[in-house]
Amino acid sequence: MTYTIEGNSGSWEIVCGLEVHAQVISNSKLFSGAATAFGAEPNSQVSFVDAAFPGMLPVINQECIAQAVRTGLGLNAQINLYSRFDRKNYFYADLPAGYQISQFAHPIVGTGQIEIELADGSTRSIGVTRLHLEQDAGKSLHDQDPSRSFIDLNRAGVALMEIVSEPDIRTPEEAGAYLRKLRTILRYLGTCDGNMEEGSMRADVNVSVRHPGEEFRTRCEVKNVNSIRFVMLAIEAEAKRQVALWESGGEVRQETRLFDPSRNETRSMRSKEDAHDYRYFPDPDLPPLIIEQAWVDELKTHLPELPDEKRARLVSQYGIPVYDAGVLVAEQAIADFYETVAKGRDGRMAANWVTGDLFAALNRTGRDITTSPVSAANLGGLLDLMADSTINGRIAKEVFEAMVETGRPAAEIVEEKGLRQVTDTGAIDAAVAAVLAANADKLAEYRSGKDKLFGFFVGQVMKAMAGKGNPALVNEILKKHLS
Repeated sequence: MTYTIEGNSGSWEIVCGLEVHAQVISNSKLFSGAATAFGAEPNSQVSFVDAAFPGMLPVINQECIAQAVRTGLGLNAQINLYSRFDRKNYFYADLPAGYQISQFAHPIVGTGQIEIELADGSTRSIGVTRLHLEQDAGKSLHDQDPSRSFIDLNRAGVALMEIVSEPDIRTPEEAGAYLRKLRTILRYLGTCDGNMEEGSMRADVNVSVRHPGEEFRTRCEVKNVNSIRFVMLAIEAEAKRQVALWESGGEVRQETRLFDPSRNETRSMRSKEDAHDYRYFPDPDLPPLIIEQAWVDELKTHLPELPDEKRARLVSQYGIPVYDAGVLVAEQAIADFYETVAKGRDGRMAANWVTGDLFAALNRTGRDITTSPVSAANLGGLLDLMADSTINGRIAKEVFEAMVETGRPAAEIVEEKGLRQVTDTGAIDAAVAAVLAANADKLAEYRSGKDKLFGFFVGQVMKAMAGKGNPALVNEILKKHLS
C-alpha cells in the first residue's frame, strides 16, 4: 500500500519510526522492592530509592532483566551479553533524582525485526533498532487543584522497555499494524500487558516527510501517544503539517510536539536537540550488566508459541484461511478459545462461528473473550449437534442466541424448546406434498421452466416445518416430487 501526500512540488512520502515504552510485568520496580500495581493510592508504592533519598543505592531486579531478554528473543533480536546503565540527566518535578537511569551506548537488546500484516494481505518487515531498559518517572497531576500541581511517585522507578524501530514505516496503516503486532507479541510473552489506556504501553512517534528517493529530512517527535488510533492520526496530521511548511518555503525544525486529538493536530512542546544534551554518563552505582549465554538459552527454551508460529500451525492443523488464523491469534485468549472449540471438529466451521457469531455477540454485549457468555465447551457442543444432524444451521442460530442470553449448553436448550431436526422422511414427504398443493400456480411455472422457484419451495417447506426439517432431505424429497 502506498500512501502519499500531494503538494505543489509533487508527491511526498512519510518516513516514520516509533519509540514504544512498554512497562515490564514485574511485582517490583527496576531498582527497588516497591510494588507496581496499577491504581494504588498516590504515593503508596514508593521506596526511599524511588524518592531519591540521599545514600539510597539501586539494586537491579533480575526478573526485569529476564523479561527484557525474553522480549528480545521474541523479536528475533540480538541479545547483548554485556550492557550498561547510564544516567540521563534532566530536571523535572516528577523526577526526584534529577536524572533517569537508562541504557544509552550499550543496550541489553540489539537489532531485530517484526513482520506486519496489512489489510490488503501483504506483509512487511519493520526493523527494530534496539531495546533498552530504563526506569519510569513519576506523574504530575495538574487537574487536582486550581493553583497547584501534585506529584504521584507510584510510577517512579517502574521498569520500562523502550523498543525503538528503524525508520521503516511509510504509512499510518503500517504504524498501526506494527503497534498491534508488537503488543500481541508482548502479551504472548507475558512481558507487558499492553494496556495503553492504563499507560503501560505508549509511543513516541518520529515523523518526517520527503519526496520519494530523497535523503531523509528533519524529523519531529510526537510524545506520549496513548492509543493506536491516535498514533495513526498523529502521523497523518504531523506529516501534512510538515508538507505544508516545506511547500510554503519554510523549514521543519527538530522539536518535540504533542498530539491534540480533539483538534486532530500537533503543537510544539519544546525544541529537541541531540542526545548529548542529556549529558549521559555511566551510572557509578551500577556495575556493567553481564549475563551468560547459557541463561539466555534457558530462557529461550521456555518461550511460548508466538503469534506467527501459532498462525502457521492453525492454518496447517485446522485447514483455515491465513486471514482467519491472523484474526484468531491477535489475542492469545481468543486463540486458546478457538482451539478448544475446534479440537476434534471441523476447523473452518469453528473459525466461522468464533469470528462471526461469537464476535458479533461479544460486541453487542460489550464483553471480551474472557467474559464470554458462551463458553468454548458449549460452543463446541453446538457444533456437535449440527454435525450429528440433531439440529440444522438455521436452528443453530436460534439456539446460539439463547445460549448468549442464558449461558446454558446447547443440548439443554434444544430439548427444552423441542428444536430437534426432523429427519422422518414421511413427515417431510407430507409437508412437501402440502406445499405443492397449496402453490399449484407456482408449480406450473416451475414445470414450464422457471427453475429458480425451487428455492421458493424449499423455503415454504422449511417454514411449514418450523425450520426443523433436515435441509438435505427436504431438497432430496422436493426434487422427487417436482420431477
